[in-house]
Amino acid sequence: MAPDHDTRIKRTRFRAWHRGTREADMIVGGFFDAHHLAWTAAEFDWFEALMEEQDVDIMGWAIGSIPCPPEWDGPMMRTMRSINYVTTAR
Repeated sequence: MAPDHDTRIKRTRFRAWHRGTREADMIVGGFFDAHHLAWTAAEFDWFEALMEEQDVDIMGWAIGSIPCPPEWDGPMMRTMRSINYVTTAR
């Protein structure tokens, strides 16, 4: 049985903020916190699938240090690349 929406949000937020490095937590978790309330179901699915990728790849795509594969490059990644959602006070 699929988890209810609140459980899904809590689980995804936890995964976004517990990536393994503080930098990845700030980028991935910060992106989730700043934007998830406005996401469509498809965008939420995209983010959950992105969580399966390696942190070093996600961070490289987000900061532009490595090319982003076509399957991840799009409106969501462009928003992630803005990095304007990262704060140092946490």
